[in-house]
Amino acid sequence: MIAVPPHRVIEYRQHRVSVTGRVRHGGAEPKGPFSVASRDGDRVVALSQQLAQAHRELRGQISEIRTSIGHRRLSDDVLLTHCLAFCAALTSHHQGEDDGMFSALLRQRPDLAATVSKLVEDHGLISSILSQVSELADRAAASRGPALEAIGRELDGLAAIMESHFSYEERTISEALDDGLPDTGWSDMVFGFGGA
Repeated sequence: MIAVPPHRVIEYRQHRVSVTGRVRHGGAEPKGPFSVASRDGDRVVALSQQLAQAHRELRGQISEIRTSIGHRRLSDDVLLTHCLAFCAALTSHHQGEDDGMFSALLRQRPDLAATVSKLVEDHGLISSILSQVSELADRAAASRGPALEAIGRELDGLAAIMESHFSYEERTISEALDDGLPDTGWSDMVFGFGGA
């Protein structure tokens, strides 16, 4: 897990996704009603749509940081804080998948074991890149030096891997998610990145 220095305040936004249409990934009409994704019922959306929304949010966060580094629109301290917040959000998302969502999915669909194994392997690769980004950010904060270019290069590689990983995940498990996956508490980390 990535350690965030206590002097950095990081806020996470809860994801609440409204149903804007009844078309599932790939253009196919969903069969039956949408799954309920939360125990309290205030988010009634197909799990595949919530997963896609979480991925869009993470893509947006990394894109914003990469753009800010390239144009130096924010101070180094603010950029480093945003970078560490993003690292923590992506780590939380993947931990929620590894520790909860994938276990629930495999209980319902053991035929997806090879797919889940590939996704967990990707999480390990992404985690090592996040560790490198976090280490670079900590060094940049301590030295007050211009290490943002190195962070930017790591984020460029990470963004490419994330895109491939997210697309594969959405393509391979979306239908299984919408077939009725019990939420044992994993959705907060997967869709809301652990809460505030």
